[in-house]
This record gives sequence, structure tokens and C-alpha cells, in this order.
Amino acid sequence: MDFSLDEELTMLRDMARDFADNELIPRATGHDRKEELDPALFGMLAELGLMGLTVPEEYGGAGMGNLALSVVLEELNRGCASTGVTVSVHNSLVGAPIRRHGTDAQKAEWLPKIASGEAIGAYCLTEAGAGSDAAALRATAVLDGEEYVLDGNKLFVTNGAQAGIFIVYARTDPEASKSRGITAFLVPKETPGLAIGKHEKKTGIRGSSTVEVVLEGCRVPKENVLGELNRGFHLAMDTLDGGRIGIAAQAIGIGRACLEASIKYAHERQQFDQPIGNFQAIQWKLADMSARLDAARLKTYKAAWLRDRDEPCTQASAEAKLLASTTANFCADECLQIHGGAGYTDDFHVERLFRDARITEIYEGATDIQRIVIARGLLAS
Repeated sequence: MDFSLDEELTMLRDMARDFADNELIPRATGHDRKEELDPALFGMLAELGLMGLTVPEEYGGAGMGNLALSVVLEELNRGCASTGVTVSVHNSLVGAPIRRHGTDAQKAEWLPKIASGEAIGAYCLTEAGAGSDAAALRATAVLDGEEYVLDGNKLFVTNGAQAGIFIVYARTDPEASKSRGITAFLVPKETPGLAIGKHEKKTGIRGSSTVEVVLEGCRVPKENVLGELNRGFHLAMDTLDGGRIGIAAQAIGIGRACLEASIKYAHERQQFDQPIGNFQAIQWKLADMSARLDAARLKTYKAAWLRDRDEPCTQASAEAKLLASTTANFCADECLQIHGGAGYTDDFHVERLFRDARITEIYEGATDIQRIVIARGLLAS
């Protein structure tokens, strides 16, 4: 058993780390305050191969896997969680299902655009009445000749403002049970009947776009069905197995930024005529943060390793997301506590880390849902 990264992954990690240090960290506060990403970043990320990291080389991608993506996402999110989630969704929730379930024609059309960053990807599953209960979605797709007509509203769509391609889930068989009769569709941004609605004002990850997508008589050809007709819920859950690994890596990156900021402050801050890092109360906080982060990283790497081998990873990805997201919030809380009153102001970026960490326990499956998934796996064994 080898716990070290090989030469290729080490070089990839170092490249992503340098990019985070030189390009993301200097921009992160601006992204948060302006509530948008610097558009120049998309070209930079694509040039480095990070927009198509898991896209096969034949389609212009790097041809790497989920472990490589996890390594990269930790580094990017350490620098800017808004950038990190943008890259995660683009790769794991859009690029991956097209690669895994798309037809040859769909792959040929969209994977090169995803790899180059020409088309940013967005994932449209959540609705007002369909959050944790995703199978309760009410958006419809009705066959009319050679086209499907989509109607409905999707909420909390990450990347929606910049997206060139949307994966939309809609009900194609209203008579089927909740988890059946749902189909996934590829919907280009220029499709008539697709419009961007409300832009959400968020507590954290403010630089990433989160929008409502409105579908009113939105027509797409039958060829735009992704995967099997009426099997979209299965496709969505398979996709989320990979997406949860990405969010676990995001959470580790945020938690690591908290630990690094805490170590720095423990050296600098003087109280009682000595650095606060000399006090056991601070040392124990740092130790707990480090131990939890290392455990979360190992679990995330295992889940990614399983997915790269097409082995069952539903329970492992849920465990990774559960452990990493709770760890990120633990680290953010301890980091702010170490910084004291200064950490509660925007003079330090720890308050942003505190806000960014919170969403990792909510999206792509809330913490409570991860526990349900894990328990079901245990009881079924």
C-alpha cells in the first residue's frame, strides 16, 4: 500500500498550488465582495487543463481521473472556494455524466467544448419542492414529434450565469413512481425557452454564480436525451457519487486554509508576553484540525480511487463528504476562535472561510442525507 502521490499527481498538485497562490488568493476577497469571478480565470484554468481534467485525451482533455481532480480541487479551494466549486461542478456534474453516459455524437460535440472552457457546465436538478427529495421534481418534458418540450423552474444552479450547456432533469413519465420516469437532457444555453431567473445572494461562495433556471416551452431534439429515457434519476445519483467526492475535496481545501491561517496567527499574535501558539489551548486546536483534515483527505482519496476503477463508491463518497464537510466547519470555527475578535472582522480572510465552509454540509447532499446513505449501505451488507 502506497500513500504517496506519484510523480504525475505531484506535479499536478504543485501546479494547482502555484496557481492558487499566485492567481486565486490575490483575487479571492474581490470575488467575494463583487459576487462574481474574474472572467480571465476561465481561460487560465482551461490553459492549465483543469477545465477538462477528467475528459479523455481524444476529446482534448487531460484524460485523468477523480483522484487527480480531488488533488486539484483541494488546492484550488484552499485559494478560493468560489473558483473551486465552479471547477468541481463543471468537471464532476457535467463533464463526467456526458463522458460516462453520453452517445458518441454527444461526446464529440460537448466534451471538447468542456475541456477548452468554451462551454461551462451547469447541473439542473433541484427545485422548490425537490431538494433532498430529488425524485419529487416536477419539471416536465413532453414529446412533440421529434422534440421534447421542457417546462419548469430549477433552483440553486451553480455556474448558471456563465453556462454554455445545462444538464436538466425533467419528468417524462408522469404515471411512473417518483424515482422512475425522470430523464436527463442536454440543453445548450441558446435554446429558446431557457432563461436565467433570480441570482441568489448567498452567505458564502459568493463569487460563484447560483441562479434560477426557467424553462418555458423549451424545445430540444430527442437526440439531446442523456443516457436512457426514464432512467435519469439513476444517472443523477451516479453523477452525485462523483460530485460528492469533489465537494469533499473542496471542504478539505477550505479546512486547510483555516489551519494554515491559524498556524500563521499563532506565531504572530502575542498575549501574556508570548505567542499564543505557546499555549496548550491553541496547540490542541491546531492538532485536532490537522488530524481531522488528514483523515478526511485519506477517505476522499479512497472514494476517488474506487470511482476511478468503476467500483461501487456510493457509501465511500458519502462518508468522504460527511467527514470532510463537518471537518471544514470544525476547522473554520476553530480558526475564527483562534483569531478572536479580529477574525470576526473582514480585516482577515478567516470570516470568508467561515462563511464558505458552511455550504459544504448542504449542497450535493446535506449531511443528514449522507448519514442516511451510509446507514443504508451498512444495513444492506
